[in-house]
Amino acid sequence: MAKYDVYGLGNALVDIECEVETAVLQELGIEKGVMTLLDEDSQNKILAHFEGKPLKRSCGGSAANTVIAVKQFGGNAFYSCKVANDETGQFYAKDLNDCGVETNLALHEPEVGISGKCLVFITPDADRTMNTFLGISSEFSEAQLVPEAIADSQYTYIEGYLVTGESSRAAAVKARELAQAANQRVAFTLSDPNMVKFFKEGLLEIIGPGVDLLFANESEAKLMADTESLDEAIEYLKTLSKCLAITLGAEGSIIFDGNNRIKIDPVPTTAVDTVGAGDIYAGGVLYAVTHGMGFFDGGRLGSLASSRLVANVGPRLTTPEMEDFIAWNEFSDVGARVE
Repeated sequence: MAKYDVYGLGNALVDIECEVETAVLQELGIEKGVMTLLDEDSQNKILAHFEGKPLKRSCGGSAANTVIAVKQFGGNAFYSCKVANDETGQFYAKDLNDCGVETNLALHEPEVGISGKCLVFITPDADRTMNTFLGISSEFSEAQLVPEAIADSQYTYIEGYLVTGESSRAAAVKARELAQAANQRVAFTLSDPNMVKFFKEGLLEIIGPGVDLLFANESEAKLMADTESLDEAIEYLKTLSKCLAITLGAEGSIIFDGNNRIKIDPVPTTAVDTVGAGDIYAGGVLYAVTHGMGFFDGGRLGSLASSRLVANVGPRLTTPEMEDFIAWNEFSDVGARVE
């Protein structure tokens, strides 16, 4: 049996969250609802605007949130990333360690530099807008990969945000190749509509001859397939991946398990903050398929977990919150059906 259920790789970003009115984003010229890359000066100018306001900080990044969720559900996870030897990097490494996720950061001393940060703005409609300075994370490369851990993982999970840098994109391709050479599975998430809009060819390079499980939301799926039809998008994505998991926001999600199309019902909730909803959903699915539950139950677990997450502010549940959450009688109430 594999030592790890999921090996993740992605950008190491300390999330700094702030609740704002939509008008504030317009005033600052920030595009709402997507992730935008910034240089450090631009990010600091925006951050200065919120001086004195309550901010919440946590170790984040899309794939990091997912592997932490896998660990919190009860699985074993490994995460590869890059941070600097500054206070932000030290905070990130400690938070990851406190969550029980093994990491390449324990194998070498961090380099001189500036660790990445992501400003996350939550508007009253529960939407999330991200302004990201990658810092040293933009230098993520094959040097941060741990091949023996990849070979000893049921799934290697790659985030689409790695497409933006030449070295990080090459590392994502290498990780896929290492996993496939070891006869292990590969999961990939498109991550954000802007990644598809501006880096589609790079995403296809990472996917290569195909992956085993592809995560996307409805907007990303349609952009990837260059269509306004969800059904057409699903048919296109089937050419890239054996299985699919597509989130539909308040409409739930759709999973293609390689044979059947499964509709997962949403769980009624009052959304406060949608940051990390797709990440914890992916964590639920990955935990399920690596623990004998399959995609039907994985979709239901992911749906319930994301509904719990969006009812609170923050990109993930704390470990005590997750422990309280794991009540399988509730999970069994989530509707799902083969279409």
